[in-house]
Amino acid sequence: MTRFKDKVVLVTGGGAGIGLRAATMFAREEARVVITGRRQEALSKVADTETGIDYVLADAGSSSDAARTIEEVIHRYGRLDVLVNNAGAGAILPLSQAGFARINEIFSVNVVGPSLLATASLPYLKRSAGNIINVSSTFGHKAAPALSHYAASKAALEHMTRCWALELAPDGIRVNAVAAGPTETDFLSERMKLPADQIESIKAQERVRIPLGRRGVPKDVAHWIVALASSDAAWITGQVITVDGGLDAT
Repeated sequence: MTRFKDKVVLVTGGGAGIGLRAATMFAREEARVVITGRRQEALSKVADTETGIDYVLADAGSSSDAARTIEEVIHRYGRLDVLVNNAGAGAILPLSQAGFARINEIFSVNVVGPSLLATASLPYLKRSAGNIINVSSTFGHKAAPALSHYAASKAALEHMTRCWALELAPDGIRVNAVAAGPTETDFLSERMKLPADQIESIKAQERVRIPLGRRGVPKDVAHWIVALASSDAAWITGQVITVDGGLDAT
């Protein structure tokens, strides 16, 4: 399939996991893909091994990096068709331990960063009648203990998705979100900084709770990111698609 031939797609947090899988799927449909992240080695390895993928070293939670990232994409390719706000931050953070620094980090990456990237992208998305895909979580609309700030940040992202969809529809820009359930990525180890024994305990508990009996893999979620960004979804906007093996229904 070549639904994205000659289109330019920006995927934040594209060096691993769901972001990387989405980036490779876009590239295989002949998109010109730019991924971002903070780990130079991981990004350069992807760019060296995957045809059609380039990168910009950027922190999704940095206010200055947002505008710079979009400027660099336009400098290299002259257009932008799809913005995928995939980069995320999270923490198992009981209220009793919630301090400013940790709360601020979560909201900077999950709410402020996507907002600033979307703002900087608008002139170019208007030209291309492009679209924005935000990556949320089941916990953006499902309560869980010790996840209040992570969950609240994803709830904010989901509601921004709906508001942006209404605001930008007159410009021909669609905005949707994919809410991912527990997925086999490095999120628990690299983002939440959990020890190996705790990670295995969490994974075992999640498998029991998920009706389909397994955690997701990046392809499960990435497929829907690509599908919503494609012309096949031309009449879909303001939607949050939950991909979590049925966890949201429990």
